[in-house]
Amino acid sequence: MISTSFEPAAARDWQFPRHVAGTALLVTVGAAAGAPVTALLRGSGLGARDVADPQREVTADQELRVVRNLLAAAPGVTGGQVGAAYHASTFGPLGFALLSSPTLGDAANLALRFIDLSFTFTIPSASVEDDEVVVRVDHRGVPDDVRRFLVERDLTAIWTVLREICGNPRGLVATGDPAGGELRFASTWLAHPLPQANTHACALAEALCRDLVSPRRGRDAFTGQVRILVAQHLEAGAPMADVASALGLSERSLRRRLAAAGTSYRTVLDDVRAVAAEDLLADGLLLDEVARRLGYAEASSLVVAHRRWTGRTPRRQASSARR
Repeated sequence: MISTSFEPAAARDWQFPRHVAGTALLVTVGAAAGAPVTALLRGSGLGARDVADPQREVTADQELRVVRNLLAAAPGVTGGQVGAAYHASTFGPLGFALLSSPTLGDAANLALRFIDLSFTFTIPSASVEDDEVVVRVDHRGVPDDVRRFLVERDLTAIWTVLREICGNPRGLVATGDPAGGELRFASTWLAHPLPQANTHACALAEALCRDLVSPRRGRDAFTGQVRILVAQHLEAGAPMADVASALGLSERSLRRRLAAAGTSYRTVLDDVRAVAAEDLLADGLLLDEVARRLGYAEASSLVVAHRRWTGRTPRRQASSARR
């Protein structure tokens, strides 16, 4: 028997930020089944532009809203169908880290280490029992109305990506029931060398994963949700009333909760704008366009804010980034 120690999943529950790619996949599957995109996004606070934006993050609650919309608008779509539509590339840097891992066992531990870069709502664990790897998912806390769908989706996605990174070998066969929350396969596959294994590429991709999760893990969950919603409303100036409404709170409650977390709405807005400005300026956008995307009425307001954030003007920042 192969003895393998699996790491615990880095997240304890599903309330972590996620890239919009998972929501976009739900919309793609729903649209293919005949559901209107507007119906799939209804009540999520997201529009078609958000789903198409490769930089966009969404909250877990926003993705969950889209799941519910999918089940209502296309009731014939199953969790297995959606899970089978995932690819390693859907997960961005995490997917590339999985593909370039030395073995399947290494990839499994890497996935657990950065589970909060996935789209799962059911937290997975793995163990070796009687020469089999047993993958189970913890669905505690997942709402009853979507639990079966998400258990099946998440386990099917795990299995689909696992086979993909292995090169879809014929002998890798699963037993167990995804809808029941369990998958099993022969533990001998843990030592299977992956066809795209590359030590340097894996190290680089894992470093990118750390860069992505470190800021998230360093702040409380509520502040993280506020940051995501501020970014989604940035072009309109991210009015506090809009962000509070998206959270189901009054402005007063939003202020109070941020104060309890040791920050303020203005601080969060400035931080989100500063990070976005750095990315937009590095892309070579004109100042007027950067200002518009950050919700400023004119470029001069951006210049003043940028000097406050960095001590430099945006033009000096942009020229430094190009060197």
